[in-house]
Amino acid sequence: MVLSIQDLLTGLIDYAGLFPPAALDMASAVGNYATYRQGENARFLGRFIIPVSALDEFEQAAAGYCEDGSEHDTWLLSALAGVSLDSDLKKIDNFNESISLRRKAIIDSIEIKVERPADIERAINLIPDTLEAYFEVPIAGDPIDLIKTIAATGARAKVRTGGVTADAFPSSFNLARFIKACADEDVPFKATAGLHHPLRSVNKLTYEPDSGMALMHGFLNVFLAAAFAYNGMRVEQLVELLEEKSLEAFQFDSGCAVWRDQMVVRGQLRNARSLFAISFGSCSFDEPFEGLKKIDL
Repeated sequence: MVLSIQDLLTGLIDYAGLFPPAALDMASAVGNYATYRQGENARFLGRFIIPVSALDEFEQAAAGYCEDGSEHDTWLLSALAGVSLDSDLKKIDNFNESISLRRKAIIDSIEIKVERPADIERAINLIPDTLEAYFEVPIAGDPIDLIKTIAATGARAKVRTGGVTADAFPSSFNLARFIKACADEDVPFKATAGLHHPLRSVNKLTYEPDSGMALMHGFLNVFLAAAFAYNGMRVEQLVELLEEKSLEAFQFDSGCAVWRDQMVVRGQLRNARSLFAISFGSCSFDEPFEGLKKIDL
């Protein structure tokens, strides 16, 4: 794998095996995550995504995988908040205070759905500094007010890039507008759902034999677009990049990544990934790499 691809992918995939379309049971998801942490692609693995409501179940399933004294490093978890943020924060605090003393796992980020700037302002007053807050915002309309509010709080944004139905995938313009707004306001973001494939393409929505098909965003498209946006690319160009389906339009080598006549060098890629385009959640860790192998990357 060439260095620019490695820079783009390092720590990129948060494992969300509990969620559709995989929808694994806790024991299977935890076992998979433990295996991936020791596998050949471990450097590309991010956090384990878990609903706050499932923390007790995680504690039981993770026993033996991340106990103190094991050879493994601490597992980092990102918790999805439910309807009661106050209650969920207490559960997270209890988990980090008690369970992590015995097991090498800790929740260091929380993900919260919001609709209005006031939702962000209320939530941020409750969230302790020990948790990195990601606010999932709707992007069918212009999200700039939400992004500006997130910027003012020092939190991060989250965008939904797909799902198990065709209408769950945002338009390229809406996604480009979101990415550009985050870049302009210096708001780091993560994505979730629908990014199983490297390039924009039509694929099955689920793993069922009779699954429907949909045009999906590619994770290379999205995170290269983020790197270019972080370095000033306009929304119109970002839309074109998000809609690029041809592998021949891209070039990756040891020093840079190129799309058509646009280039970002490795330092720019690394900065964009570490400071801006943080990760994406995927219920499959293997499928993105299978896709890369298919196109010889």
